[in-house]
Amino acid sequence: MCPIEVRNIRIGEGIPKICLPIVGHTQYEITSQAMTIASLKPDIVEFRADWYDNVLEKENLMEMLKLIRKLIGSIPLLFTFRRIEEGGVQKINTRDYGTLNRHAIKSGLIDMVDIELMSGEKTVESIMDTAHKNNVVVIISNHDFERTPSRADMISIMKKMIETGADIPKLAVMPNSNKDVLALLDVTDTIHEKYPDIPIITMSMGGRGIVSRISCEIFGSAVSFGSARKASAPGQMEAGDLLTVIRTVHRNIYNNEN
Repeated sequence: MCPIEVRNIRIGEGIPKICLPIVGHTQYEITSQAMTIASLKPDIVEFRADWYDNVLEKENLMEMLKLIRKLIGSIPLLFTFRRIEEGGVQKINTRDYGTLNRHAIKSGLIDMVDIELMSGEKTVESIMDTAHKNNVVVIISNHDFERTPSRADMISIMKKMIETGADIPKLAVMPNSNKDVLALLDVTDTIHEKYPDIPIITMSMGGRGIVSRISCEIFGSAVSFGSARKASAPGQMEAGDLLTVIRTVHRNIYNNEN
């Protein structure tokens, strides 16, 4: 696999990276969480900007990004505005979604950006073009908070994200049975084998899907999302527990202490 280098980490190499999200409505909540998360020293910090009440005002966005960057130091920062259609907390039209992401990218304060595949081909391409011109890594994502699509559909979605130009494709689905979890893991393994040079991220959400978050290295997912104080999606494990389990899996299967 060809790892993606982001500041001091290499995504897709070695033990899966731990990403912890900042989810808060106010500047106080966000900065408080940022301090807590920074103290835990995750591999990646995600700013879930859709939680921030004043995110659509450019001045407030820039101020918040500056504060977060100051608090997390050299930890890579992922910027994500999750639209309400894919589990986010704020409504936004396509034009403003594109503008918001471009503002964040051009700030020079973020290292990675999450772009939703279903925001539309032109929107994805526009944000991705701006990101690559500014040396920002692009995650193209797709979320289904109600069900797990068929195996064929999940493979198709992953292939589309890769063909669109994602540096890292991300798929998150909701299981309604144990077989749904197995299907997601099988798709992860299949895509990992078919595209060995591209780091991928997958997860089965909710309590039933927790196995996908802790066995990610076995099946080929390069990043696992945990939580500190507050989860941004169903099924996220507490940061310390997640790190302990992932390290245990890594040590026992690959006999390589990290």
